[in-house]
Amino acid sequence: MRAVVYSQPGSSDVLQLVERPDPEPGPGQVRVRLVRAGVNPTDWKKRAAVSGDMGFPEITPGQDGAGFVDAVGPGVTSAKVGDRVWLMLAQDGSPYGTAADSVVVAEWKAHPLPDPVSFDVGAALGVPAVTAHRALTSGYVHRLAPGALAGQVVLVQGGAGAVGHAAIQLATWAGATVVATVSSPEKAELARAAGARHVVDYKASDVREAVRAVAPDGVDLVVELAPAANNDADRELARSGATIAIFANEGGDALSMPVRATFSKNLRYQFFLLYGVPQPLLVDAAEDITVALGRGVIRVGEENGLPIRHYPLEEAAAAHDAVEQGVVGKVLLDLQDVS
Repeated sequence: MRAVVYSQPGSSDVLQLVERPDPEPGPGQVRVRLVRAGVNPTDWKKRAAVSGDMGFPEITPGQDGAGFVDAVGPGVTSAKVGDRVWLMLAQDGSPYGTAADSVVVAEWKAHPLPDPVSFDVGAALGVPAVTAHRALTSGYVHRLAPGALAGQVVLVQGGAGAVGHAAIQLATWAGATVVATVSSPEKAELARAAGARHVVDYKASDVREAVRAVAPDGVDLVVELAPAANNDADRELARSGATIAIFANEGGDALSMPVRATFSKNLRYQFFLLYGVPQPLLVDAAEDITVALGRGVIRVGEENGLPIRHYPLEEAAAAHDAVEQGVVGKVLLDLQDVS
């Protein structure tokens, strides 16, 4: 099979397209013949050693993907050959990710892709959608379904990013009123199309004033990717007992927090890194996302979704560069033509 690999950290120049033997699934594992693979910021950060050491002599990057199960190992109980699946965290704990023709993963990392849903959408889930789910269930709601967030106001900081876009769609499906912040009119349209009831361009408007006009009593939940820049506003805009869910450190690590002003509002802060979330919570997230998929909730690359940027596998370096440079939309690698 074809696979993109690197054996030392560095720029995208370290990525090489090579031939490797087809992997064989072991106990509790499935092999997936990939149609599409997602590229996320976590991929280039790991490759560049921003987020830790390599951990393996050679790595095939890629956490997300979608394709067909074409082999199963002993003890697999639900997946079968021919199943359409979407994958999450394929390369977590393994040297082999989804930037390849095939990948072997634990059965619990492969989830049904409903027939009407494209492989583009399936490969765009994984890290962004599961992160969004975890952020939305960091407060007093632990599963997402219609009505789970009814009556709540959710503030999504960065509503045009992949995580923010998924958070808007899932929160709206669960009944919340979503306020999203963005940095341009183009991104504002993406957030509105995802279901945000109110959108604030933080470069053109005062975020505090705009959000207070929508939620004078405060917001119930904040989905936050830039806490160093936004914590003061988040704290002021949160109602008593609200949750601030932090999943990234855009803008740096210099987070300061006035203690009395924070604890006097009974705020709950949930910091999380997806790779440390317990398996049962990840499975819960995947199950909820799969239900939402079947109901047409999560849209990517369609009229109401994030634009998709397609790259062939041999241009994986360019795909990494596009993500690192902050391209608007979802970047995918094309492995098979299924049109």
